[in-house]
Amino acid sequence: MTLTKIQKHLFDIRSDPDYRALQQKIITTVDPETIIGIRTPDVKKYAKELRKNGEYKAFISKLPHKYYEENLLHAMILNDEKDFDTIIRETENFLPFVDNWAVCDQFIPKVHKKHTEELLPYISRWLGSDAEYTIRYGIKMLMSFYLDDDFKPEYLEMAAGADRTDLKYVSLMTAWYFATALSKQYDEAVKVIEAKRLDEKTHNKAIQKAVESFRISDEQKKYLRTLRV
Repeated sequence: MTLTKIQKHLFDIRSDPDYRALQQKIITTVDPETIIGIRTPDVKKYAKELRKNGEYKAFISKLPHKYYEENLLHAMILNDEKDFDTIIRETENFLPFVDNWAVCDQFIPKVHKKHTEELLPYISRWLGSDAEYTIRYGIKMLMSFYLDDDFKPEYLEMAAGADRTDLKYVSLMTAWYFATALSKQYDEAVKVIEAKRLDEKTHNKAIQKAVESFRISDEQKKYLRTLRV
């Protein structure tokens, strides 16, 4: 197999074999042979280099990629896109090829912070998908951009409505989202937990994560423990 210029560079900057072995253990939904073993800061640095020299354009236009780190690189390149319409187009192109939690969770375009209203219809569409990582991505966007100044209680319902315990990585993200919501918007988020709007497994995992958080008071943790099912 002939490696591309970008693939060759990725192999050149790979970390020690122990790091590759670790990645293979924790990223279990991809072929372990497609994991090169590169630390995230090194991938991020390379993404910025490709952005600067313009070589990223040809790279992101060719999907699917072969290696896990190529997908991670793709996500990090898109994270620095400044045009909202462009990032939406490229996100729609890329999401069908996201096949693991690590790439999904590192894919957080900065431009969305300035376009939260425009982003919402796309999040709704992603949440309605049947693709596991597309749904997870939609919940991740709600967690990243809508739990602070742009928070509305209705967004909690959007996340709860997307919960799928038949999709492991959707359930885990939903639990993470609600644990974070409890730490930032407790009064509204606890209503969802009290109403048992989540599937049992997600519900209990959200409580578990919340009571492990230093951002939630001891009194709140004590009450949350009583809501386990």
